[in-house]
Amino acid sequence: MSRLHVHTENHLVDRIGWLRAAVLGANDGIISTASLVVGVAAAAATRSDVLIAGIAGLVAGAMSMAAGEYVSVSSQSDTEQADLARERKELSENPGFELDELAEIYVKRGVDTSLARQVAAQLMAKDALTAHARDELGISEITAARPVQAAFASAAMFSVGAAMPLLMVFVSPASALVPIVSAASLAFLAVLGAVGAKAGGANMLRATVRVTFWGAFALALTAGIGKLFGTVV
Repeated sequence: MSRLHVHTENHLVDRIGWLRAAVLGANDGIISTASLVVGVAAAAATRSDVLIAGIAGLVAGAMSMAAGEYVSVSSQSDTEQADLARERKELSENPGFELDELAEIYVKRGVDTSLARQVAAQLMAKDALTAHARDELGISEITAARPVQAAFASAAMFSVGAAMPLLMVFVSPASALVPIVSAASLAFLAVLGAVGAKAGGANMLRATVRVTFWGAFALALTAGIGKLFGTVV
């Protein structure tokens, strides 16, 4: 008798939920806080003013990211639960139709009709709702919404990202805050882009260039605004 040789595989898609929130949070933390710091510094503010603005930006940004991620992902979760409730009702009221529907999904994927019905019947006998959630609705353990996880990852990584440009404010001469914070923040963004791409199995160069470009654009824009308004005032 032949045996199935099962080995464990670690797929990168398993990380998609927390990785997206973490990269988004850290990226926003660096860009928004660095831009705020550079904008205030460019307006000829004192170091203490820059620090107060940066710390306020860190706290407000982390809370905003947490709330935004929680609300957004909770909406996704609510939609998923509504679809599952509807599917559970349909399975209870018309299991025969649901069997045909599941089998047709497999047929469209290239499975022979008779085999598709056998597979559908066996899967529904084991766990009908899970089978329909995965193959009809596209809801699985990997893709399921996790609001608390997303909120925590986003807020925590925002704080980590925001702390980087703030640290540069402490160690930089007051007269060189703008160039040093800008250069260091762009370097942080480049590292973040590379690490995020590596963790997700994506192209590292493309990710690094993407985050660095938009970070440089944001910094240049806020520095220009700070300089303009600082001169006017």
